[in-house]
Amino acid sequence: MPVEFISATFLNASTELKPIAGAGADRDYLERYARALDDYDFNYTLVPYDSSYFDPWTVGATIASVTKNLKIIIALRPNTLYPTVAAKALATLDQLSRGRAVVHFIAGGNDVEQAREGDFLTKEQRYGRLEDYIRILKRAWASPEPFDWDSEYYQFKQFRNLVRPVNGTSIPVSVGGSSEDAYRVGGALGDIFGLWGEPLKETKEQIDKIYAAAEKAGRAPGDRPRIWVTFRPIVAETEELAWAKAHRTLDALESNSAQKKRFFGNVAAGKAGEAPAPQNVGSQRLLEIAKRGEVQDRALWYPTVTATNARGASTALVGSYQTVVDSILDYVKLGCELISIRGYDNLNDVIDYGRYILPEVRAKLPKDVETTETSAPRINGSSTVVVGQ
Repeated sequence: MPVEFISATFLNASTELKPIAGAGADRDYLERYARALDDYDFNYTLVPYDSSYFDPWTVGATIASVTKNLKIIIALRPNTLYPTVAAKALATLDQLSRGRAVVHFIAGGNDVEQAREGDFLTKEQRYGRLEDYIRILKRAWASPEPFDWDSEYYQFKQFRNLVRPVNGTSIPVSVGGSSEDAYRVGGALGDIFGLWGEPLKETKEQIDKIYAAAEKAGRAPGDRPRIWVTFRPIVAETEELAWAKAHRTLDALESNSAQKKRFFGNVAAGKAGEAPAPQNVGSQRLLEIAKRGEVQDRALWYPTVTATNARGASTALVGSYQTVVDSILDYVKLGCELISIRGYDNLNDVIDYGRYILPEVRAKLPKDVETTETSAPRINGSSTVVVGQ
């Protein structure tokens, strides 16, 4: 399977470095951004979900209407849409986009955020519900024949889905997370498993857990989830220029974070001036790794993690175009087939990645990349250096 690239969707010119208060959906910006992804041969774009943000289904349909090849990943929380409705909605998008629909499931990693939309299940219950949800979707897509369901989370009689996926039987299902529950559900049922950018050693350990869960569920080696890993590259022509850019980025992130604290206060903080500890395991892992030092492996930079309290995907790859290409190839050699890269200057970074990163990674794949299922990556022509351990 070829290595593929993912970006995230943005509906306006607001960024983490230069936020625009109250920015609405800018149709012209969204079209330009989506077409840039298409033109520079990104394979996917993730349409994110937040309880207070834009509807991903409408955004995804808009992207599909202005692009030709870009696949649309709809982020979906199970508490927001009944699974029989989601099965039809995804199959409808799949038909109208000519087979470009993907779904990425968010079980829910923050109790406060879940409660905003009426979800009061425990984390363990949320993963139990997610397991049911995926099984229902897969059954609904596999056949137009009616079926019943009776479990702790969903009950219905004789549901029949006549809205078929383009391939007749399925739409790719992605699961993300860093907890044992996430590995279990995603390993058993996911076509894709999403990870945040951690050092090579920790990434390999997580991949092994996902594959072990897949094997325990009875999946063959050729039927395991494809691994998706996410980074925030900060790139330039030279190392010096890239690091100068990285520190400007960090200054802006820290300044914006301080302004938010002054405006909103630290309502849930344990100590004065401290942000509350994140509930989700993925963010907790990133913050723990950040304590080991600023740079891990070849170019994985962690100050962006601490500056944002590990809010979402926050690890940066910093360096020249060549350094970042080589860093991505390190992860490809581990078995990561889906590489998500998005920066801090959203549209301009897409253009830079499309010009200098994606073509170089793809050009090096046939001769340089060797993957292994059980061992650490072999990095041709260079050594892996871990700083701060």
